[in-house]
Amino acid sequence: MMDGWLTALLALSICAVLHLVSSFILHRKQNLPPGPLALPLIGNPIWLFKPLTQLETILRHYHSKYGPVVTLYFGNTPSIFIASHSVSHHALVQNGAVFADRFPVMETAKIITSNQHNISTAFYGPTWRILRRNLTSELLHPSRLKAHSPTRKWVLDDLVHRLHQAPGPVKLLDHLRYAMFCLATTMCFGERFDEKLIREIQESQRGVLLNITKFNDLNFWPPRLGKFLFKKRWEEIRQLRKRQDDCLLPLINKARQNRTTIKDKEAAGKAIPYVDTLFDLEIADNNDEKVKRKLVDDELITLCSEFLDAITDTTIVSMQWIMANLVKRTEIQEKVYKEIKEAMQNKEKNEEIEEEDLGKMTYLKAVIMEGLRRHPPGHFLLPHQVMEDSVLEGGYKVPKGTSVNFMVADMGWDPKVWPEPMAFKPERFLNDRSKGGVELEVDITGSKEIKMMPFGAGRRICPGFALGLLHLEYYIGNLVWNFEWKAAGEVDLTEIQENAVTMKYPLLAYLSPRPVS
Repeated sequence: MMDGWLTALLALSICAVLHLVSSFILHRKQNLPPGPLALPLIGNPIWLFKPLTQLETILRHYHSKYGPVVTLYFGNTPSIFIASHSVSHHALVQNGAVFADRFPVMETAKIITSNQHNISTAFYGPTWRILRRNLTSELLHPSRLKAHSPTRKWVLDDLVHRLHQAPGPVKLLDHLRYAMFCLATTMCFGERFDEKLIREIQESQRGVLLNITKFNDLNFWPPRLGKFLFKKRWEEIRQLRKRQDDCLLPLINKARQNRTTIKDKEAAGKAIPYVDTLFDLEIADNNDEKVKRKLVDDELITLCSEFLDAITDTTIVSMQWIMANLVKRTEIQEKVYKEIKEAMQNKEKNEEIEEEDLGKMTYLKAVIMEGLRRHPPGHFLLPHQVMEDSVLEGGYKVPKGTSVNFMVADMGWDPKVWPEPMAFKPERFLNDRSKGGVELEVDITGSKEIKMMPFGAGRRICPGFALGLLHLEYYIGNLVWNFEWKAAGEVDLTEIQENAVTMKYPLLAYLSPRPVS
């Protein structure tokens, strides 16, 4: 009897292996983009010796050998990596709908995304469209964003005050992080919270961002078996989420109890907080547009958490990179200050740059663009899943369901497009028109062509990219207008990968208040 079971088990194992091998061979015959040697089950042998943390370095080696479009295998699964501007535009813009889907998230990520009920991870379909449309039309519309100007000014005043009071060399990152969380929580919940609560929210959000990847190995186990064998570690993930729940749900409930209609708030000239737009929102149940339901509390928490991260994480990282370059290159900092001074000279009150003043500051905008090109906060996009068989520019076939990713940093550092790509040169974005003056020359959306895409491109472009640019211009401009920044030691631009690619050694600087003219 036992021999019979062993024979059956062996037969099933052989069948499984043969299926995997045949699947691998089928993929290899589909004229995918070129890449290194791959073996059934193993994929590229390099993964036996190199960790995934070296993926970017490995890809650069293979791109130099095989060209700007490369296929790597992780086990039997092919993944295509694109470092070509034109191929990226062909995929993301010209064939945007085909390349717009997402993959199912791993079991650990299901806990923090409410099973993919947020904008960044939702499958391309009705639920994603409803969530994204709500954000862009109900909150990010220019008229709605204008109503949040007093909050931006309040945050700026507090930030400048704290910097004035800070002793010795200032660790800018800490001040930026607190300021951006003040801004994000107010935009999300419509209320200004005390410092203690802001810190609690900040720590709960960063607790998830910095720690969730530590549990990735759990995803290689069948869910039921893994949750039984590793109960303690799964409980740690649940505690990360519970900490978020304990911070955010009371704020959501308070906003729900005290809310007035959006029309009434608009009539009174009040800003619309993000959470208010979610209470009456109806999404497609199980992605079926015919069956609608309201969001449950777990999904409200996830969407508010996503909003807080979007406002804070990459913006903070970009601000620090830009300020580090201005501290390192004092002549650029002085050019920014000189432009601001000229733009502000006819104002009666010039204590601060107002949002309306930013349109006059072309060089400041060029500095922001150069910061995003040279130091994009994400060196890759989230993987895109191809929704149907397609063909990339160059004739490479991409089967339905294939993973495609885009090398954001490498496109911004391509010497064929950007001369001296590793230098920080804002002037590369300026076009001197003899009659019309100096203009900024860049298409950040990539709609016409992709030269850089720190916010992505196509259907999945970051919906808040305009808000992100506004925050960078407004706060960077005012930091330079209020203070002269000098390095406290060497400014080290070494990178480290956290949730975003940030400075390994946070910026330390001495601040000298500038005279108010």
